[in-house]
Amino acid sequence: MKDIQMEPMGDQALIIRFGTVIDRTTHEKVRQFAAWLDQHPVPGMVEYIPAFTTVTIFYNPVSLYEQRKTDFSANEPIISPYEKLRLFLEAALKQLSDQPPAAGNTVEIPVLYGGEMGPDLSEVAAYHQMSEEEVIRIHSEGDYHVFMIGFAPGFPYIGGLSEKIATPRKTSPRLKIPKGSVGIAGEQTGVYSLETPGGWQIIGRTPISLFRPEHNPPSYLKAGDRVRFVPITAEEYEAYKEGEA
Repeated sequence: MKDIQMEPMGDQALIIRFGTVIDRTTHEKVRQFAAWLDQHPVPGMVEYIPAFTTVTIFYNPVSLYEQRKTDFSANEPIISPYEKLRLFLEAALKQLSDQPPAAGNTVEIPVLYGGEMGPDLSEVAAYHQMSEEEVIRIHSEGDYHVFMIGFAPGFPYIGGLSEKIATPRKTSPRLKIPKGSVGIAGEQTGVYSLETPGGWQIIGRTPISLFRPEHNPPSYLKAGDRVRFVPITAEEYEAYKEGEA
């Protein structure tokens, strides 16, 4: 992989930048490297966190320092834990072209748009000078890609929103956004996995729980998944809720 940058983030983490543009090509590199990390032992690694364009690796510097006795001969200079990990990862990245990323799933998310469930649907429609029905149609016809899980457990940052309905965040965030709320923020869409504060434009709600701590993995979606939003009626929403209970 070319044009990759690596730098320390404190004394127990290292960040790898695969690009500067949030797009599927860069994210494919992130996922490809994450798949490699899942299958290969990395000296001293505690955990890794993939994001839009980066992977951050947290490591135990003491463990890396102690391993120097077995990894280097007595005649070689002692290097820092960060430098040891950096050299290891540089070598790994050069051999990564044949490592396929984990295959994502196509997941349908039912959404009850508008009304009490989507209090900002009318605002989004007015912002773009179109009807609420047109916003719903455009949003539900999108080809979406989950870039990362973050902000709250199970919260997906989803790319692929049409520019026709891309809408800025609210100037004053709400103190409580109900779990399951489907929102728009700029050129992204997402689903609130838990009740939290937030400033996204809420256009609907899904009865599906995106964070399930009793499951393994607990997140309903993962990076690399493709998403389809499916409009449902109030009756279907209640039926889904009963099935989730």
